[in-house]
Amino acid sequence: MDPLRQLNKLIFILEKKGWITQTPAFIYDYQKDYPQFQVLEDHAEIIQKECKELLNIKDNIPDLDGLAGTKTKGGVQAIKWKSFMFKSGGFIEENCRLCPETADLLRGVPRIKQAFFSILDPEQYIKPHYGYYKGFLRYHLGVIIPNNNEDKNCRIRINADCETFNCEDKSEIEKGESYYWKNGKGIMFNDVYLHDAANESKEIRVVLFIDVVRKFHWSIDWFNKLFLFIAYKTKYVKQIAENAKVKTAK
Repeated sequence: MDPLRQLNKLIFILEKKGWITQTPAFIYDYQKDYPQFQVLEDHAEIIQKECKELLNIKDNIPDLDGLAGTKTKGGVQAIKWKSFMFKSGGFIEENCRLCPETADLLRGVPRIKQAFFSILDPEQYIKPHYGYYKGFLRYHLGVIIPNNNEDKNCRIRINADCETFNCEDKSEIEKGESYYWKNGKGIMFNDVYLHDAANESKEIRVVLFIDVVRKFHWSIDWFNKLFLFIAYKTKYVKQIAENAKVKTAK
């Protein structure tokens, strides 16, 4: 029995019964429940400045497909996609020293379990796929968005009617809703829904990618936090943090 799958099923059932609020494709009013993310948007220029400096050593930043061995080899991640990891359970101090102001901002935001710069090369497409756990919500902050997306070349698309439990046909992504990143603007979504993403521009696209512990009623919230605490103590997750260290970090 896969405990993660069983937990996802439980949350899915509770959503259908109305005991947990079901999320839309994109959560535009996320600051109602997660107001602390405003601090990232207020300091977006600082984050962008550090990210641009970091890209001078882009070749030393790990590829996403190398972070977790066979878990990230091939499939949706067999593309030119890099990850500069700030936090995976705990902060990766060697990396944080390369972008200290961004790291300090992240330390002030509660409930973050994972945070990294998602660096997608030009003309790349991330195939339709599902996330792995309904106890998270995902936040993206536009950091380096080519032409500020005036030409709508950089987007993420979600079909909120499709989850692993009820939809095996990934072509259903064509019915999804699209969001176009903007520099300094945030968006939140539930990545368990079927989604894809693209950078159709001629330049690098960077977003600050954050997994935040989803807020539930206290009777469920404590269990979700406990499960994630245990999960992030596993050898598998610790290996991701080790693999994420930038070679030149000191």
